[in-house]
Amino acid sequence: MTEAAIASPATDTSRRVSRWRFAHVVYRNYLVWRKLIGSALVGHLADPLIWLVGLGFGLGRLMPPIGGLRYIEFLASGMLCYSAMNSASFEGLWSAFTRLKVQRTWESILNAPMTVADVVIGEWVWCALKGTLSAAAILLVMALLGIVQTPLALWVLPIALVVGLAFGGLALIITALAKSYDTFTYYFSLLLMPMTLISGVFFPIDQLPKIVQTAAQFLPLVHATTLARALAVGTPVDNILLHVAVLVFYAVATVVIAAKLVERRLMR
Repeated sequence: MTEAAIASPATDTSRRVSRWRFAHVVYRNYLVWRKLIGSALVGHLADPLIWLVGLGFGLGRLMPPIGGLRYIEFLASGMLCYSAMNSASFEGLWSAFTRLKVQRTWESILNAPMTVADVVIGEWVWCALKGTLSAAAILLVMALLGIVQTPLALWVLPIALVVGLAFGGLALIITALAKSYDTFTYYFSLLLMPMTLISGVFFPIDQLPKIVQTAAQFLPLVHATTLARALAVGTPVDNILLHVAVLVFYAVATVVIAAKLVERRLMR
């Protein structure tokens, strides 16, 4: 897309973003997703459910209680946020990159009275909704297995939404910088997977070296996992506002950066 097109009144990001204009992007993505709902559900929901059942019942029989929780309870409450992170990241990487570079959907949308910020925010919200759907599936399985016994666990879903916003924003930053799909392999292997291993999803972080525990406090997933575990299975948690603030900071900061990077990329 030419610089002149990007700078036109319809796409000037300096304009005030309409409150609901981004919802058209969300709805457009939903219509496409609805046509592929079978494979989409398998891809985004089956993987975390298999991990939960396989490790929870298999490895769980060999594990002692962790902080008074059975291993399947510990794992399931961590998988809530892992699943939200995973689904939001996939959507913000492979799917968004396809719409950006391969199908050039974003450029087509900008021919309507939409700004770059509208498009990015729409993609960001869609990533979060996909992440929340995955977390809801895990929560439903937990309820069916008797792991969740209080309606307070439903508060996990707003947490999952913010987790989806945080990791959706991060994914869109990578998408804006990526030259090909190969870039996403590095992102998953060198950032998301190590983050998962030190954020208390599969085992308590207090077993890690002190320096790793300290570094983990700067990562969004550890704060999400702490909150989700407290809501889902009733573990004690301190500094709730701090955990929420970290997640909100990541969500807002990443989408602002992503919008600027996408605009710069489209202006080339």
